[in-house]
Amino acid sequence: MSKSKVAIVRTSPQTVLADYYRLMNLADYQQALPPGNDTALKINISWHFFYPGSSTTPWQLEGVIRTMKRDGYDTELIHGCHNRTVVIDAHLGERENKQVNVTDHHGLRNIHLYEGEEWIHIRDAVGDLADRFLCLNDVYPDGFMIPRRFIGENIIHLPTIKTHVFTTTTGAMKNAFGGLLNEKRHWTHPVIHETLVDLLRIQKKIHPGLFAVMDGTFVGDGPGPRCMVPHIKNVLLASSDQVAIDAVAAKLMGFDPMKDIKYVRLADEAGLGVGRPEQIELVGDVEEAGKNWNFNGPFKKMTFASRMQHKIYWGWLKKPLEWSLKTVLAPWSFIASVLYHDFFWYPVHRRRVLSVLGSEWGRLFNNWEQLEIPAGDLETPGWEDVGTEPAVLDRRSMNHMMKAFRVMGTTIREIPAFVRGKQTGG
Repeated sequence: MSKSKVAIVRTSPQTVLADYYRLMNLADYQQALPPGNDTALKINISWHFFYPGSSTTPWQLEGVIRTMKRDGYDTELIHGCHNRTVVIDAHLGERENKQVNVTDHHGLRNIHLYEGEEWIHIRDAVGDLADRFLCLNDVYPDGFMIPRRFIGENIIHLPTIKTHVFTTTTGAMKNAFGGLLNEKRHWTHPVIHETLVDLLRIQKKIHPGLFAVMDGTFVGDGPGPRCMVPHIKNVLLASSDQVAIDAVAAKLMGFDPMKDIKYVRLADEAGLGVGRPEQIELVGDVEEAGKNWNFNGPFKKMTFASRMQHKIYWGWLKKPLEWSLKTVLAPWSFIASVLYHDFFWYPVHRRRVLSVLGSEWGRLFNNWEQLEIPAGDLETPGWEDVGTEPAVLDRRSMNHMMKAFRVMGTTIREIPAFVRGKQTGG
């Protein structure tokens, strides 16, 4: 059996753009992504507020775009791609995480899948492939919709290395979740591992080119993808095998990918990629892949919200409450999530990130607008000077509260049960 290839590269702000170029070419991205197709850069926003390790970083997006430009890809055929949920505001998130700064700087289209895009029935998109799903036919007996524009389009997933309270780790495979499922995707949480395998099967059918670039400058341990303890690890990963890159990331975090990460094991067994570390070819700074970060994982110190989610989807609250999430009563859970995470957890727990906000990466993020490199300069390797001011999180301030209230307003306004004919997230 031929090995899948995963590239791993050490990085720093001084060399990060050159490192992304080296990384992607080590992983043979040009062989994976036909240059004549439209290419979606599937940006990850796990929290609409900036939180280290949670969402696609601006230098990650910048490095991928500059690499593609340097290798002759037409920027008219590259675009930023966003999904949303009723608890995450993608427009606020792309501003707070400075992703829109990058797409605007390079003059790229920036597409929000739930705004004016056509969605089509899964059977019309993949035909009889749907008969091979592990769980989605049971979750959605009448089928579900996916974005029409994805069919025939390359996609590059842009996750970060972090843990997740539902899937233990999250990465390339999980990054497809928001883009491929519409407002009822929370219905899949009880079978989330099987869902990710089905979604990978769909992607391999509809995308002529499939690739992932994972940022490990800021990484997150704990009850992710939001309420984590961030660390700085200074590594980057890339691969055309979504299973293999998630397996390598899981191993770095201290997990056995085939034993501890069910979605990796199921995808490996289904022949959709390689999850066994001994069958993965590592290229680049391979000694980095031998490290063990010894993460605690998402289950040792769960938040109140994550404990309740586990009880509802897999515990004693499943019978009395899970049914409500498939009815007009579902908004209670969306509102509760925003109240807990945006109004309480974020402003109260800012101390845990202070050490990384003053790092070089934190200062680069904070001073990003002043440090932008000209879009036509494809030779500068990175940022020698990242400025002196550290990144900050909004405190329990009027500024933060006003943003949180706007998110709450959007959540209520866009509740799927109350919005007819719209493909908004759930």
